[in-house]
Amino acid sequence: MDPLNRISLTGLRAIEAVARLGSLSAAARELGVTPGALSQRISRTEAQLGRPVFDRGGAGLKLNELGRDMVIRLSRGLAELSAAAMLADPAQDDLLNVSVAPLFASRWLIWRLSGFTETRPDIRIRLEPVSQMVTPGVGGVDIGLRVGRGEWPGLRAEKLLDQRVMPVCAPALAKHIHEPEDLLRLPILRENECLAGWRDWLAPHGIDPAGIPDGPTFADGGLCLDAAISGQGIFMAWETLASDALARGQITAPLSGRAATGNSYWFVTAAEARRKPAITHFRNWLRAELNATARDWPA
Repeated sequence: MDPLNRISLTGLRAIEAVARLGSLSAAARELGVTPGALSQRISRTEAQLGRPVFDRGGAGLKLNELGRDMVIRLSRGLAELSAAAMLADPAQDDLLNVSVAPLFASRWLIWRLSGFTETRPDIRIRLEPVSQMVTPGVGGVDIGLRVGRGEWPGLRAEKLLDQRVMPVCAPALAKHIHEPEDLLRLPILRENECLAGWRDWLAPHGIDPAGIPDGPTFADGGLCLDAAISGQGIFMAWETLASDALARGQITAPLSGRAATGNSYWFVTAAEARRKPAITHFRNWLRAELNATARDWPA
């Protein structure tokens, strides 16, 4: 017999809520019951399980080993149940939860999102900037905007645009650059010691990346771009990161030619058949905006 036939789902929710929020009172407020009622619910569920999941002491409820193992699975399972219930909620059809890298969101997407809202005021966008990969279809996330090679089994990945890079710097520094070899006489800005894109851009010019000089290192690409704007060196930037700074004249591309990195921008959704119509509208708008950004870059 399926153990769920004898165990209360509300009791399992109570266990997960107490574990996640850290106290009976906080979990009771979230679930809309009194702490006493919630305590009784947990005790009944432990009786149904045949084993306790909490140790009880002066400090309150504390998960035991069984409880810790259960809550890992309960958290995932309840997130899936919540997402399944949301599929049937008409109020959710016009709301898109978009998981996106913080840098892409802050340097490119947020500055264009009002254009989508103006054309489709009936669709609401909620950005969730996270550095780690979030799986669409889990925890209420509808869309993942990712950079990579499109290899995410079990998900639907639609290519939006190939990623290309180009060296950029402050206008004052550009006066010293007339040919690709000149780049190697100036500081090269690095993101976490990584020289992403440099090999791709230098190879067609017959330049060995081993000759790249030292330069300042920063924690992320946004700081590297800011350093380039302030004249600290040359940064190998990608289109969505540097396009607005280029348009404002804060940086310039001293040499022509963009190089493909082998990565692309992807619009990733769950693989199930049902799809909110709003997702298609947002995908089409996003693809058009990315292509416009690519066209506006120096050739």
